[in-house]
Amino acid sequence: MSADTAKPMICTVYRCREAELYIYVRREDALTRLPEDLLAKLGNMSEVLTMKLSPERKLARVKAADVLAAIASKGFYMQLPPDFNPARFTMGG
Repeated sequence: MSADTAKPMICTVYRCREAELYIYVRREDALTRLPEDLLAKLGNMSEVLTMKLSPERKLARVKAADVLAAIASKGFYMQLPPDFNPARFTMGG
């Protein structure tokens, strides 16, 4: 784990139209670092939570360190639903 991924950050969580699909981003970046094609597929999103995220923080389905690493490397973390069907998402189903 690099120093960037271990560093706590303020992040915002957005809920997508797909049930239990969430996007975590650095608060100051908001959705600006998401690729345009992904934004188009996700459709309207609503902000649900802003929190201080550190590697020690307990999250329900994912390790906070993984979220921090993804945000540091690509600008966002996408939490998929447990029963996520990629075909529905990519085909617009």
